[in-house]
Amino acid sequence: MLGTAFRTGSPNWLDLGSPDTDAAAAFYARVFGWHFVSAGPEAGGYGFFQLQGKTVAALGPLTEEGAPSAWMVHFQSADVRATSEAVRAGGGRVRMEPMDVMGEGWLAQYTDPQGAEFACWQPGKTAGLGLASDVNSLVWVELHVPDPVAAVAFYRSLFGWRHAEMQAPGMLYRVLSIADGDQQEGSFGGVAPQGEGAGGASTIVPRWVPYFNVADVDATITAIEGGGGEVLMPAADVPQVGRIAWASDLGGAVFALLTPDPQM
Repeated sequence: MLGTAFRTGSPNWLDLGSPDTDAAAAFYARVFGWHFVSAGPEAGGYGFFQLQGKTVAALGPLTEEGAPSAWMVHFQSADVRATSEAVRAGGGRVRMEPMDVMGEGWLAQYTDPQGAEFACWQPGKTAGLGLASDVNSLVWVELHVPDPVAAVAFYRSLFGWRHAEMQAPGMLYRVLSIADGDQQEGSFGGVAPQGEGAGGASTIVPRWVPYFNVADVDATITAIEGGGGEVLMPAADVPQVGRIAWASDLGGAVFALLTPDPQM
């Protein structure tokens, strides 16, 4: 599972682009108990979701014309310029060239060859998220694409990720881990065939989906529906994983919930 001892290829940042940041802040406060803290007037409306005084995600207005509301997963890069060149060489697209974010770090945004959007964060003064895998924080990330084999090869060329195959209900699932250390301890996410398994029809668009650890999936679904969100996949128990569900917020951004199996 995820931690905050980030290394190359680790998910180290997560933010939400929303058409209505005030409504999004209120929604996630209701669902996860997050408190929104503005990054200041110079940040253009961007700010941080915090829990226990630590950053668990970020929120800002949509900046690309016609872009839908979505969660953006960021992966650690030691050199975002080199990563950008590797993205191009692998057939992906650089949507936003590397930029220095006020000395906090370097940011670049990409689209992989199958259309899934992601970003990279090269740490400066800010290493990344302050809390992960705790209740109401990011615990897993999952890629849904038409060709998982090609996706694994593309991201391995960027980050050196390893993977292990496992049979999941209705699909072959590929568990991802960072390049160094113990493979199981370094696992952080997975790749699933688009449109199959978790999320169902909501995965018709190639995408990275963040999973948030919750104490009670069913109670969290009630909070989501009460706040105006939508349940995309009802709660279900997955053997050796835990109880999961998929949902979208007021703006249509897709995310998932996980109450991990206590034996895992």
